[in-house]
Amino acid sequence: MLNPMRVIVVASQKGGSGKTTITGHLAVEAVRTGQGPVAIIDTDPQGSLAQWWNAREAPEPAFVQSSLGSLREDLARLREQGFHLVVIDTPPAVTKAISEIVGYADLVILPTRPSPHDLRAVGATVDILEAHGKAMIFVLNGATARARITGQAAVALSQHGTVAPVTVHHRVNFASSMIDGRTVMEVDPDSASSREIAALSCYVHERLQRRHVVALPGGFHDVKTAQQTIAVSHAIAPEGLRPTQPFGRRGRIEAQNL
Repeated sequence: MLNPMRVIVVASQKGGSGKTTITGHLAVEAVRTGQGPVAIIDTDPQGSLAQWWNAREAPEPAFVQSSLGSLREDLARLREQGFHLVVIDTPPAVTKAISEIVGYADLVILPTRPSPHDLRAVGATVDILEAHGKAMIFVLNGATARARITGQAAVALSQHGTVAPVTVHHRVNFASSMIDGRTVMEVDPDSASSREIAALSCYVHERLQRRHVVALPGGFHDVKTAQQTIAVSHAIAPEGLRPTQPFGRRGRIEAQNL
């Protein structure tokens, strides 16, 4: 029986949407809540995720620097090694690359800042996902607390797909925590930022646990349901499973040319 490995692709054709931050934080939270083994894959030639991971002391999540040419083989290898979740960071503004990468996804996350420029930019990415028939969720990211435009953005996005019921707000601790390869959950676990990531991770996990993940236009889901699902899955999940040969060591990052 094949390992039920799930693949999340974090995609946006607009730079500065927060893809790398969301990728790193969701992967670490998945490790912290027992959804592992977890791996992250960086397909962005800029290598921001790789730089973050290089500064990280904790061994998990595992890291893989990949490219379009090797992604299929890398995912197959991760599956063979027993990984349960893979989160892929993608390059911005490369339509062909994003199209090929999302082909491997069980779920695509589209981080979107609540601004007119970001809202206008999502259409091209949504078209790609619809062409592939992929489930997707919008995550409002970098929002200003109590700003009217955040609610307006959620309404606008809900016309095109599911909007996560958790908004990630703009706070300095997101950026500062990633300087040395950590996340807000590890630096300030009691912060509002940590609670937002925990709630978002619960919601994403609940979506992945469905037998068939289906995009529901305008659908808002209760985080409590996601938390209950995680509690049940933790109760029945075997413990102690780890990949026998984790790969993606730090030395590989500099050696591989994309």
